[in-house]
Amino acid sequence: MTPIRIQGATLTYLGDKAPIFSELNVEFNAATWTAILGPSGCGKSTLLRYLAGLLSVKVDFRAAEFTPALSELSGQVAYMAQQDLLLPWLSVIDNVCLASRLNGNKVDDPTRQKALSLLEQVGLVERAAAKPAELSGGQRQRVALARTLMQDKPVVLMDEPFSALDAVTRHKLQALAAALLKDKTVLLITHDPQEALRLGEQILVMNGTPARLHSIAPPKQAIPRSIDGEFAEIQQSILEHLARVPTDNTPGGSHDATR
Repeated sequence: MTPIRIQGATLTYLGDKAPIFSELNVEFNAATWTAILGPSGCGKSTLLRYLAGLLSVKVDFRAAEFTPALSELSGQVAYMAQQDLLLPWLSVIDNVCLASRLNGNKVDDPTRQKALSLLEQVGLVERAAAKPAELSGGQRQRVALARTLMQDKPVVLMDEPFSALDAVTRHKLQALAAALLKDKTVLLITHDPQEALRLGEQILVMNGTPARLHSIAPPKQAIPRSIDGEFAEIQQSILEHLARVPTDNTPGGSHDATR
């Protein structure tokens, strides 16, 4: 997989007078975890949805250069959101196999065996027949992780996938995701500097128009990292940088936090 390179990008919501961001230049390294931080409304999630091919028609996204082309990324991307988005009427294993069904493929024995293997890796093989309502929030998110892995795509987009979980569950799932998504190109949106430092091999702080991307040198440890003196020092520098970032990047008022 080649790096994803965007040059001179502008993103505007139809009806807005000013763009969310403009003149965005960024390269996401291949086979690397990239953590992206920034205030609500700076366009992080919208950028991820664009890469996933999920952008609303109410958004105008233009770039002078986009490599590889969005058409080439199509079919190469898995997307994991903050909400688990499990279908409540399907069992755990059927939720994990959902992409196969949506692609018109038969869920045969090899497919189910692969799904069971992934459920075993996330510690839920014994709940394969359960419905989502029978699971805790952390268990549901582990099912969502297994469903993402089931797609076996080279690019994985994660939009705050662990932020709604308690600290212990979040810590465990971060470590699990780091192990199971090794060698994938992962883009992780997060508001948590500690999460960015645990998982990010490339760490970017995003804000503003014209867009500014501040690159943070990560700790030297391999991911998932433990907190040590270097980790804490870099985390403090990220917090200080975010504190200097304006939370409203348009003249007319703040944008929807989901953007």
